[in-house]
Amino acid sequence: MTDPTSQANYTEIATEHVLFKWTIDFANQIIAGTATHDLRISKNDVGEVIFDTADLDIESVEVEGKSASYEVKPKHPIMGSALHINLPSGLKSGSLIKATIKYQTTKECTALQWLAKEQTQGKSFPYLFSQCQPIYARAMAPVQDSPSVKIKYSAEVISVLPALMSAIRQSPPSDGPAHDGKVIGKDAVTYVYHQPIPIPSYLIAIAAGNVVYRPFPRHPGKEWTCGIWSEPELIEAAYWEFSEDTARFLASAEEIVVPYRFGVYDLLVLPPSFPYGGMENACLTFLTPTLLAGDRTLVDVIAHELTHSWFGNGVTHANASHFWLNEGWTTYIERLLLQVIHTPADRGFSFIIGYKGLQDDLEMYVDRPKYQRLVIDFEKGEDPDDAYSGVPYDKGANLILHLERTIGGLDVFLPYVRDYVSTFMGKSITTQEWKSHLYGYYEKHGGAGKIKALDSIDWDAWFYGEGLQLPVKMEYDSSLAESAYKLAERWDSSRAVEISKLSFHESDLDNFSSTQKVVFLERLQSYKPLPSSHVEHLASLYKVSSTHNAEIRLRFYQFCLADPSSPVALKYAAQAADWVIGGGTGMVVGRMKFCRDVFRAVYKVDKDLAVNAFQKEKNAFHPIARKLIEKDLKLLS
Repeated sequence: MTDPTSQANYTEIATEHVLFKWTIDFANQIIAGTATHDLRISKNDVGEVIFDTADLDIESVEVEGKSASYEVKPKHPIMGSALHINLPSGLKSGSLIKATIKYQTTKECTALQWLAKEQTQGKSFPYLFSQCQPIYARAMAPVQDSPSVKIKYSAEVISVLPALMSAIRQSPPSDGPAHDGKVIGKDAVTYVYHQPIPIPSYLIAIAAGNVVYRPFPRHPGKEWTCGIWSEPELIEAAYWEFSEDTARFLASAEEIVVPYRFGVYDLLVLPPSFPYGGMENACLTFLTPTLLAGDRTLVDVIAHELTHSWFGNGVTHANASHFWLNEGWTTYIERLLLQVIHTPADRGFSFIIGYKGLQDDLEMYVDRPKYQRLVIDFEKGEDPDDAYSGVPYDKGANLILHLERTIGGLDVFLPYVRDYVSTFMGKSITTQEWKSHLYGYYEKHGGAGKIKALDSIDWDAWFYGEGLQLPVKMEYDSSLAESAYKLAERWDSSRAVEISKLSFHESDLDNFSSTQKVVFLERLQSYKPLPSSHVEHLASLYKVSSTHNAEIRLRFYQFCLADPSSPVALKYAAQAADWVIGGGTGMVVGRMKFCRDVFRAVYKVDKDLAVNAFQKEKNAFHPIARKLIEKDLKLLS
């Protein structure tokens, strides 16, 4: 089956390489230029090539250097407008042909967010960044926007601000003077990039702003390099937060899987409207500034993003129906990495935290049970963002963990993982192809006994099961969670005790890690809501309503807003809403894990408060986040 989210005819003719020549126009908030595709023909006499586009202004098309006729079809609300380009007759399978599209983006571009200088740390220059996953690359360039099509790309980008892309920089050098020594914000510089490894279109990424670079120390014996980009105001904090662990994580992941092949692994800390914790753009992981906790407690997100170098960027899901192959595998390996880097208890602890989020997301889809499945049968033109949740991450990771345990543990399982990655590296696959390879591997390396073990897994329940429970009751190492559980139990038992007689102290959390504080607050949510007086006392005592750690703050708001009719919910709803809209600074908390959950919780307490707060700073959120929040708040159907 072809990709249900794409209108491209990539099974007949597909891009192998694209050259982007772009000029970034900050004044008019557009990218203008050309995209030149080298296309491989796989069907004799194919008469046209069809690209996905969305809200692009197409100026002209050339095929093999000659003007070509084309048609932009009417816009589909999700898939955009198919661009049909006529090709010369008599084309033979296996041959190459070149097509160049001259175009520019428009104000409606969903992939790009243009920030005013006031929305940045430095307040002096505007900023641009892209987010193309899952299907928004077509709003930035005419492409065959399906993960089934993996392409190499090159880019020449003219910009008055330093420009970064998800590729290896050719010039000017990253470690040279910022903006090639020219005047930032005034002088135009051409930035040249090349991505020699074929990647899906959703990994094409660009960012441009007043950013500076600092390399991390080289890891012994490794050819690849790591470093960090951010605005100058954050570079010291960002370097401190990530320099100690990034290369170590990457080297450890290589030992679990196979060598890293992208050559460069850089990080970019974006302004706070970035809608995700991280985005695994090839060579350049985009990160939310909410990870800058000042104590390195949130750097494990890097373990997740760099693991995508193998699962997603390397072995890619064929289309949105199989997205779990990216995220489930990545989450599983990320947690295995935590075991290698820290302890087995850290692995179990991460599964415990993930399971709470999975329960919340399964609950969210009670009225749309199709999205509780791992393998989702999307209809043609259905919006994959409607299904975006923790389900593919955590249900998927639990399936792989169950598989590891069923097959005989890590010693038996890890050789298979390496074979899986080696077999499918550079390819795009479906769930069935994955499962067939799994059975084939253990038929050769284990025989009837291993096949019998695999047959004991209820595959249909894992892939297509709905409801709030996993097909198997999973047990995790809970040793790191016990102290958090005990403190939560004490609070639950105290609900009938007067505040003046409570025996809690500020020091209760002194020996808790930030993740243990998260689990404490999540555990409290599993009990009946505490009286408002107790919640207020807890907030005051532990300072959880004012912490700069966004993970803890989110859990506090989820906890105190759990009973929407309580006095404490009414009190903290306004504070929670103000937090995600940036308190009037224009610096919203754009990470959807935080802003969507908070808006949904506030909406249950006071619909008008939630809607009014969102409307006040609506345009400061990334277009993807804006669309999904509008659906959460019933502003869009």
